[in-house]
Amino acid sequence: MPTWLLFSFGSAIFAALVAIFGKIGIQDMSSTLATTVRSFIMSGVLLVAGFMFGTFRGVKWGSFSGREWFFLFLAGLAGALSWLCYFLALKLGDPVKVSAIDRMSLVFVVILAVLFLGESFTWKTALGAAVMVGGAILITLK
Repeated sequence: MPTWLLFSFGSAIFAALVAIFGKIGIQDMSSTLATTVRSFIMSGVLLVAGFMFGTFRGVKWGSFSGREWFFLFLAGLAGALSWLCYFLALKLGDPVKVSAIDRMSLVFVVILAVLFLGESFTWKTALGAAVMVGGAILITLK
């Protein structure tokens, strides 16, 4: 099994746990506060992992270009907005339905990757995206 596939499944499993634990954890809490708490915990875990793996050793922060910082800023902003929306949706809705719509991000990635990164758009990609949309619709129907 390729390493990327193993980590992709890990990501999916942990994302599923975010939905379950998050839904339980935000019962009597603001979704924005819950997102903030989650981000502090994530930052701590990432700092510990970074030090454990030696990620920060020898990094010259000034060697990154303005373009790199700009797009990392945009990625961080998009991630924060995604979490805010996700936790508010989770507080208001069913975790399975919220997660089904949230996973529609794959369809948006396909579209944006074709438009901005020049990735190919094949019939397989189109069919896969259509199945994702169909699945999300089926899961969210009452």
